[in-house]
Amino acid sequence: MDTYFSHCAGLDVHKKTVVACRVFPGPDGKEIQQVRTFGTMTADLLELSDWLAEVGIAQVAMESTGEYWKPVYNLLENNFELWLVNARHIKQVPGRKTDVKDSEWIAQLLQCGLLKKSFVPPLPQRELRELCRHRANFIRERATLVNRVQKTLEGMNIKLASVASDVMGVSARAMLAALVEGKADAAEMAELARGRMRSKQELLERSLDGRVSAHQRFILSELLCQIDSFEETIARFDEQIVTYCHPFEEAVVHLDTIPGVARATAELIVSEVGTNMTRFATPGHLASWAGLCPGNNESAGKHFSGRTRPGNASLRAGLVQAAHAAARTKTYLGAQFRRLVVRRGKKRALLAVAHSILVIAYRLMERGEDYVDLGVDHFDKREPERLARSLTKRLVSLGFEVNLTPTAKA
Repeated sequence: MDTYFSHCAGLDVHKKTVVACRVFPGPDGKEIQQVRTFGTMTADLLELSDWLAEVGIAQVAMESTGEYWKPVYNLLENNFELWLVNARHIKQVPGRKTDVKDSEWIAQLLQCGLLKKSFVPPLPQRELRELCRHRANFIRERATLVNRVQKTLEGMNIKLASVASDVMGVSARAMLAALVEGKADAAEMAELARGRMRSKQELLERSLDGRVSAHQRFILSELLCQIDSFEETIARFDEQIVTYCHPFEEAVVHLDTIPGVARATAELIVSEVGTNMTRFATPGHLASWAGLCPGNNESAGKHFSGRTRPGNASLRAGLVQAAHAAARTKTYLGAQFRRLVVRRGKKRALLAVAHSILVIAYRLMERGEDYVDLGVDHFDKREPERLARSLTKRLVSLGFEVNLTPTAKA
């Protein structure tokens, strides 16, 4: 096969070792292939860098193996053109599987130009991405603790969650603190309600009339302490993320104008995608990378499951959450959800709205402008005749005779 890169290397990365295969032309023009195993300590990786550089290696390829590729990438990215490739694309022939064979195979595929480079953002974006992902982890863990609080309250026969929409709200939190302190008078605890919760005074008294034992108070106290700790941690992460978002602040402000997209979601989009849209040829390429478009599965002229392909799990989860919020708004995105949910179901409709949000985000960052909504009646204005036929058909089915007379256009 044709040789695309004369000086290249393949790395098989593991937790404790990195097997490297370097390929380069010798003095007589013949290809030389050398394999060596290194450790994964910083000093070992610097030695690997020197070993590759001493023969003029320019391109280096490695698998995206869990988290183990990251320190290797961070130490080598300034000296070589690194290719991070999907492990599914470089499977070795069965029966010939060793670490040495893997590194040789990766080097051979790179040399022949048969590898496709994965998208690895620059260092500032990678730092912001790591902060956003860890913040999301802490938010999920806090939600788990809140569910445990509700489970503990059910064990006490305290039905606070049936009255208050948020058991961690100001009013509900004050009542939980009173429970931990040992108060048992339901009427006294119901008096702690604030704002609109005061209109539910009688219902609150009934919901707070339970049977609370000492060990349940202890469990509730520890859970609330853990939730407080997580909230403080999340607040510190918010501060750090705002600091690291300064280079991307303009894009975050533009994305924040999309219905359903709060600042946290805008920060997530920027951290995962970046602001340079030239990395993705079209919005469709970005949606495919994020796992928000149907997959292709066809054989012998038959189409099988079109379920979405695996993509960026963090970005996809954040966009679907934003789609939940946008679906409740009186905007174009809300109208799109209500139009699709009838015939496609809730999950597919939410995924379609998430896809639309990502396409909108692509265009806003590409053009550097705020979002302008098409309006809740966009689909009606686009096909008024179709809507008229549908409404006429419904009226006829109800026993009415319908005669439509179009009005003169303004």
